[in-house]
Amino acid sequence: MKQLTFVSLFLVLLPLWASGAPVLPLDCSDIYNYDNSRASGVYTIYPIGATSAVEVFCDMDSLEGRWTVLQRRMDGSVNFYRPWDQYKTGFGNAAGEYWLGLENLFHLSLRKKYELLVDMEDFEGNKVYARYSFFSVGPESDGYTLHVSGFRDGGAGDSLSYHSEKKFSTFDKDQDSFPGNCARGSLGAFWYNNCHHSNPNGVYRWGADGSIYAVGVEWFTWKGYNYSLKAISFKIRPVQ
Repeated sequence: MKQLTFVSLFLVLLPLWASGAPVLPLDCSDIYNYDNSRASGVYTIYPIGATSAVEVFCDMDSLEGRWTVLQRRMDGSVNFYRPWDQYKTGFGNAAGEYWLGLENLFHLSLRKKYELLVDMEDFEGNKVYARYSFFSVGPESDGYTLHVSGFRDGGAGDSLSYHSEKKFSTFDKDQDSFPGNCARGSLGAFWYNNCHHSNPNGVYRWGADGSIYAVGVEWFTWKGYNYSLKAISFKIRPVQ
């Protein structure tokens, strides 16, 4: 993810100070609560404090808005087969495809209670979602363990509960429940179990393709292991 320098941070904060807006919005909900006319788009948040300015996409439309997008795939423009240190800090472009960063997710989890929305779309234009009433990520010392519960179906089925209580794995840091390395085998990075029902950070491919098994951008309970989705995004919002 794009990290802001001290000078650019000052330029970002200056108009906020002048307007009386909250100086350090933690997430997109804070931005919305200050001005509910804000449209969906790229905004700056501060998950860890003043030195942690990071750009994210705020979804102000889906299910009453206020969603902070933590992961987004939409066109294959960003390579998601990356090492641990990049998944820790974040990468990509908030206007397109990106990953917010595990350390940011941990600090957000410390400060608020969140719900999770996973939106997805296939190449035929069908759109579905899965929603979870609780989402948090533990500290690095615990492998950035995922905690998710309270599934509600929006047509996608539940492909994430299988990954709950699992540590995050990349090709260079294997923390899954499988004897081998799920990240390498699935060409991605995720809270792998043995190995996955969901592989949102897999290789971007175009729809149905059984030539290589279970390596695409997949949500098993909707499309199985031989269909790579056109778009998927993970987004969180504080619980009311």
